[in-house]
Amino acid sequence: MSLDHLRRFLKEMQNDDILKDEVLSSSTADDVALIALRKGYEFSGDELLRFSGKKVGRVTVQKNDVPGEYN
Repeated sequence: MSLDHLRRFLKEMQNDDILKDEVLSSSTADDVALIALRKGYEFSGDELLRFSGKKVGRVTVQKNDVPGEYN
């Protein structure tokens, strides 16, 4: 069910510029998951990261590697 929530969140994001800006200014996938949770969508930051490279509507999920980040 969480992947369904993720897909629905991404569809909502493509039509909501304020939400899109909030997501794009987030530092981590967990931050994005918290934003989604406040909107009623439940998925984890890890699930979002595993969705990297996939496209939903006009939104493509892309993981950004940050220099100095620990793996």
